[in-house]
Amino acid sequence: MAYDATKMKDFEIAQEAEKNMPTPDEWREKLGLQKDEVIPMGRICKLDFMKISERLKDKPDGKFIEVTAITPTPLGEGKTTTTMGLVEGLGKRGMNVGAAIRQPSGGPTMNIKGTAAGGGNALAIPMTEFSLGLTGDINDIMNAHNLAMVALTARMQHERNYDDAELAKRNLRRLDIDPTRVEFGWVIDFCAQALRNIIIGIGGRMDGYMMQSKFGIAVSSELMAILAVATDLKDLRERIGKIIVAYDKKGNPVTTEDLEVAGAMTAFMRNAINPTLMSTVEYQPVLVHAGPFANIAIGQSSIIADRIGLKMFDYHVTESGFAADIGFEKFWNVKCRFSGHTPHVSVLTATIRALKMHGGGPKVVPGRPLPEEYTKENVELVEKGCENLVHHINVIRKAGINPVVCINAFHTDTKDEIAAVRRAAEAAGARCALSEHWLKGGDGALELADAVIDACNDKVDFKFLYPLEMPLRQRVEVIAKEVYGADGVSWTPEAEAKAKMFEENPAYKDFATMMVKTHLSLSHDPTLKGVPKGWILPVRDVLVYAGAKFLCPMTGTISLMPGTGSDPAFRRIDVDTETGQVLGLF
Repeated sequence: MAYDATKMKDFEIAQEAEKNMPTPDEWREKLGLQKDEVIPMGRICKLDFMKISERLKDKPDGKFIEVTAITPTPLGEGKTTTTMGLVEGLGKRGMNVGAAIRQPSGGPTMNIKGTAAGGGNALAIPMTEFSLGLTGDINDIMNAHNLAMVALTARMQHERNYDDAELAKRNLRRLDIDPTRVEFGWVIDFCAQALRNIIIGIGGRMDGYMMQSKFGIAVSSELMAILAVATDLKDLRERIGKIIVAYDKKGNPVTTEDLEVAGAMTAFMRNAINPTLMSTVEYQPVLVHAGPFANIAIGQSSIIADRIGLKMFDYHVTESGFAADIGFEKFWNVKCRFSGHTPHVSVLTATIRALKMHGGGPKVVPGRPLPEEYTKENVELVEKGCENLVHHINVIRKAGINPVVCINAFHTDTKDEIAAVRRAAEAAGARCALSEHWLKGGDGALELADAVIDACNDKVDFKFLYPLEMPLRQRVEVIAKEVYGADGVSWTPEAEAKAKMFEENPAYKDFATMMVKTHLSLSHDPTLKGVPKGWILPVRDVLVYAGAKFLCPMTGTISLMPGTGSDPAFRRIDVDTETGQVLGLF
């Protein structure tokens, strides 16, 4: 029976549902796992993916379902809620189903967006653990990342203080690092704008090497991107060793392997490679692995989680970050290429409020009440906004997939507004389902579940947008025109010089193209809503993630360190000192 989501806060629903949540031993029995495949960690557990993969290697894969969205408002449109609701709906239909989602960052959790556990009766539990560090993967990434910076800055200090003979006595060779070309910074898992640009090493000669440095949010670390795409521990170790931390004074890369720190970094990451097992509030299994930063990293649940999910479940649902122009595009052209898995269907999440915004509705500001246009019927705004929906449908269809549009229902949605979305989706050739999972859980997601089951029987003619042999600048042009709807691409001289260098160097020929763009618009400009026309995508830089094997063309003004707003979530979070329960998470 569903909880009353209109009267209970999310953390209250979670606390009630957690009273009957399966224990690690109960999960083992329920999922048919071996004792040594489950790693208990309090009331949750990790799964030993290598043992599960080996045991189930000959079992056919289940149906593979991806969840994405239209261009969201700053409030988000409920991809995780839809993912949880779809899993619950498939569970109500008697299917062996599970999901893979990403672990939330402490930055958004303590800032404006809040946790990423879903909401109402479509929620991942235990919510407190999920929101506050889970089984330590992000902490492992922070430690491993910052250890690389410790190794780098210590090496720079020693090379400044000692001549070559003294370095040789200490079994060190001179790397001759260029302090103006240090690519790495430090990471912390909060939105801390005061740390975007810093000076380190202030003091004497024994206090480090004084230079400009920076902090990024932990989930933007290349290590998180590597965790998302690694296939096993050996692959993880090899990728970590290829991370470029800086360049020497001749322009040669300095890697973590050069700093002799890659092995120790992998030691910090050895447990993070195993997915964590959680639950929906209706007690279907949910794998949590990798992180959320889809602007610059891949923004997907991990290849490892999908790999074992496809073996364990008959229907495996995986979530991609942000809208289809970012999350689905990276799922389609990067993750599927790396993993070899291809989806049976993509679920495109849409809300009436987002469609109204794209139809010309007033600005949506996190932390402020929604303007009345979003809570009162306005079919004209919805119809105009459906241009954005149809654009995303067409993007997904370019991959050879016929999507299912999920209208993530809000109580303010009206019958005529919903009908307008159905007309637009079906006219574009997509299935469309209204889902009330937030309010009713699995019972509210039956129409969506049935549409997905039906779609999984369709023939999929999956194809990538571009071949790997295509040069970087041409790939960017294709993505800009075919996915974003741009008229073309412009490059700063610095970005074009980098792109040309990458194209001419065979070492980068099989690197993925990982576009860096705002999630709030199809364009590079977050203020342009709907489907912008007559614009050029400006590329200002190209970053290289050599361990993850990503080339990242930078557009707009994306920051690796978000800022904390004036009314952050941490103002409302507290602990019940009698029970120890965390209050106020949302």
